[in-house]
Amino acid sequence: MTTTRKLGRSGIEVSAIGMGCWAIGGPLWGDGGQPFGWGEVDDDESVRTIHAALDAGVTLFDTASNYGAGHSERVLGRALAGRRDRAVIATKFGNRADEATRRWTGTDATPAYAVRSLEESLRRLGTDHVDLYQLHINDLPVPEALDLVGTLEDLVAQGRIRAYGWSTDHPDSAEAFAASGAHCTSIQHDQSVLLDNAAMLAVCDTYDLASLNRGPLAMGLLTGAKRAVGRDDVRGMAPDWLVWFTDGRPTPQWSARVEQIRAALTADGRTLAQGALGWLLARSPRTVPIPGARTVAQARENFATLARGPLTADAFAEVERLLADLRPTPAR
Repeated sequence: MTTTRKLGRSGIEVSAIGMGCWAIGGPLWGDGGQPFGWGEVDDDESVRTIHAALDAGVTLFDTASNYGAGHSERVLGRALAGRRDRAVIATKFGNRADEATRRWTGTDATPAYAVRSLEESLRRLGTDHVDLYQLHINDLPVPEALDLVGTLEDLVAQGRIRAYGWSTDHPDSAEAFAASGAHCTSIQHDQSVLLDNAAMLAVCDTYDLASLNRGPLAMGLLTGAKRAVGRDDVRGMAPDWLVWFTDGRPTPQWSARVEQIRAALTADGRTLAQGALGWLLARSPRTVPIPGARTVAQARENFATLARGPLTADAFAEVERLLADLRPTPAR
């Protein structure tokens, strides 16, 4: 069974499932008390979680400069000390945050900030290079994104990054970025069994890009989550884009859809989360889901999917039949 995939046209080999490191960053706050983190975390448990992921075969770890105002990068760097050669590190730039107050302070898409943010990320991560450097402003106008390409190419030439990409849900934006940048190798976008972005996958096929799937477990909904979360959790005061939760609880409409496909996802003895990740692996050879994990138990469950592999063709077809008329169509 193939447990690795290529990170697009970079040729970098990564585990077929990576670990998302947003949640291990801890709290981050925006305007009006909006939470942008996942609540308080235990850093020692986060380190053990990363080690459990490594032990399960995970090599790709995805973080960002603003996750916990840099705290996620610090924890990841601590966990990978002495293990850097076993990991492919992806981080992001564009969202500014104050480390002292743990507050989001806006966006900055200037080339100068891209360089400065990388320097700060390298310091926190304790490494001399980042394998994948990603623009982290979903709706940035394309001309502003293209203004970054020369700087990103320079960073590749200097050996400070190996490749770059954009975290965006807009296929037209992704296509323009990929066409302009020789070392653009991936697009990170919302993708799950509940929300399929076929247009983005088509762009990835055309330009030989990896599809990094954020939200592969629908922010916990596809783990069977039912309990309410706290007000310091992004799901507790969900912004408009977070459709899976309302006032800290799973949205009934989406919970009902999960129940419709539960049997198909778990037919071969997988857990619900493993079935959802297996669906993504079956969806395209370019997909690399990056579920988050905050505990060793979550890591062991999620990353056991590497050994199980993609859903069977029959199970995949049954899920598609059940969801054919229920999925929203992402806007271009």
